[in-house]
Amino acid sequence: MGPWLDAFVATFGLIGLGALLRRTLLPDLAVWAGMEKLVFTLLLPALLTASIGSVDLATLPIGGMAGTIWGTLLTGTMLSLLLARLLGHGHATATSVLQGGIRYNNLMAFAVVGAAHGQAGIAFGGIATGLIVPCVQVVITLVFAMGGDRRPHPLRLLRQIATNPLLVACALGLALALVGGPPPGLRGLLKALAQGSLAIGLLCVGAALTLGALAARPLTQALTGMLKLFVMPALAAALAHGVGLDPLAASIAVLFMAQPTASTAYVQARAMGGDAPLMAAMITTQHIAAMVTLPLWVLLLAH
Repeated sequence: MGPWLDAFVATFGLIGLGALLRRTLLPDLAVWAGMEKLVFTLLLPALLTASIGSVDLATLPIGGMAGTIWGTLLTGTMLSLLLARLLGHGHATATSVLQGGIRYNNLMAFAVVGAAHGQAGIAFGGIATGLIVPCVQVVITLVFAMGGDRRPHPLRLLRQIATNPLLVACALGLALALVGGPPPGLRGLLKALAQGSLAIGLLCVGAALTLGALAARPLTQALTGMLKLFVMPALAAALAHGVGLDPLAASIAVLFMAQPTASTAYVQARAMGGDAPLMAAMITTQHIAAMVTLPLWVLLLAH
C-alpha cells in the first residue's frame, strides 16, 4: 500500500495546498486563470503527447481497453442525460450533469496510476486518456450544440472538435507512437512540460474548489456523484472482465473511470452556456467524496 499512499497523499496534498494558496498567498483570480489556461493549452497536452507517443501500441490491449472505456462512457452518457431528464432539468443543467457524470480529472488519474504502477501505469494511462478524451469531448460538444436556439452547423462543430488542445495532443501522440516515439530532444522537452502539468494542475484544482456552492441542488449533486464515483467504475470493471483484460489494464481503466469530474468542466460550462454554478459545486463535492471512494476502489482492485 506504500505506493498508493504516496499517490493519495501527494495528490490530495497538492489540492489542499492549492486551496490554501488561493486564500492566502495568491488570492488574485487572474493568476489562477492564467495557470489553468497554461495547463489546458500547453502542459496537459504535452503530458498526453508524451505518454501516448512513447508507448508500443502493438504490445498493448488497445482493443479491449477501447471496448471497456467507450462502452462505459457511452452508457454513462445515456444514464447522465436520463438522470437530468428524470430530475426535470433544462438543457443547461443537463449539460452539467453530463459533465459531472462522464468527465474525469486526468491530472489526478496520472498522479495516482504513475505513483502506483510506475512507467507501466503512465503508458496505460496515456492509452486510456487517448481513448477517453476524444470520446468525451465529442459527446460534450455535440450535447452543448444541440441545446442552442440555432441548429448546430456541422462546420462549426468540426472546428470546435479540431481545435480542442486535448484532442490535438492525442492525435499528435498517436502519430508519434506510430513512427516509434518522439525524437531525441523533443522527448526531453515533452517530459519536462509533462512533469510540470501534474503539480501545477493539481494546485489549480484545489484553487478552484469552493465550499460556498455545496448547497446547490443537493439531490442532483448526490445522484450525479454516485453515478460518477460508483456506477462508472463498476461498469468499467464489469466490461473489463467481460472482454478479458489483464489485471493491470483493467485496473487502469477502472481507476480512470473512478476519478472525480474535471476541474476544467467549470470553464467549459461557463464558456458554452452550461450551469456553471452547479458545475462548480459538483467539482467540489466529487473531489471531497473521492478522498473516500478512490481508496475503496484501490482496495477492491487489490483483491
